[in-house]
Amino acid sequence: MTAPSLDAFLKTNAANLPKGPVALIFAEDDVGLGSTIRHHARIGFANILLLAREGTVLPTDCHDLCHLITNDPFNDIPLNVAVTKANDAFAGRWIYYCYNAEYLHFPFCEDRSIGELITFITEERRGSAFTYVVDLYAADLDSNPNGYSLENAHLDSSGYYALTRWKDGNVMDRQLSIYGGLKWRFEEHLPWTKRRIDRVSLFQSRKGLVLDEDQLFNDEEYNTYQCPWHHSATISICSFRTAKYLKSNPGSTFDVNSFAWAKSEKFHWNSQQLMDLGLMEPGQWF
Repeated sequence: MTAPSLDAFLKTNAANLPKGPVALIFAEDDVGLGSTIRHHARIGFANILLLAREGTVLPTDCHDLCHLITNDPFNDIPLNVAVTKANDAFAGRWIYYCYNAEYLHFPFCEDRSIGELITFITEERRGSAFTYVVDLYAADLDSNPNGYSLENAHLDSSGYYALTRWKDGNVMDRQLSIYGGLKWRFEEHLPWTKRRIDRVSLFQSRKGLVLDEDQLFNDEEYNTYQCPWHHSATISICSFRTAKYLKSNPGSTFDVNSFAWAKSEKFHWNSQQLMDLGLMEPGQWF
């Protein structure tokens, strides 16, 4: 059954969802849709809300893994508005959000669930998890012209950097803007406001919390990368979104003949590789 809108779904079903975190997957197209749903179900999300265009057809094995909600990403509500609406509907619950063809990884996710991660973060008295969005891409664009390939996924092993975040002339405490990956190497094809690769994709909902268009919260503590007293666990979203954009955008597709470069490394789809590259850390979670 498909809900006609997010508002309609939340009004009817928000109070009846099983306990546990809620995942919002915002589908911009059909690329990787089934694998995105399966991946997040596998790591422990029992409540997956898929916002997708009317007429979207899911793989048969995904029908029972998610709630399908009609939403045109370019004409209906944008992601930040959907996240804010979910925050208001699921007060106190943990919420995660991503796009299709994006895959959440956290330290030791091969053996631990998203619920266990949330328990640890809560014990550290944090309400959010700082997230690195790591660009994935197919090394061979002749065989994968849209830049998407699970079997041949690569990532950049270096070229990442962080800048102190400023607001109203002041340095923001424990906040960083992170850059790197395809958005750094092909920055001429992206507006500067879209080049950050940091995101706060996992957070505990709270009354009055709002996510803005830059994917920053109105509560500054939610935008921090660690506790005041020690390093905190961070997480990664491994994403084909930038690769898809660069190969689908008429302004860049003919300028990008290959995403591969000297620092490309095959992605092994495990958390240890991401930790070894410094793209997430366990903090005090052992």
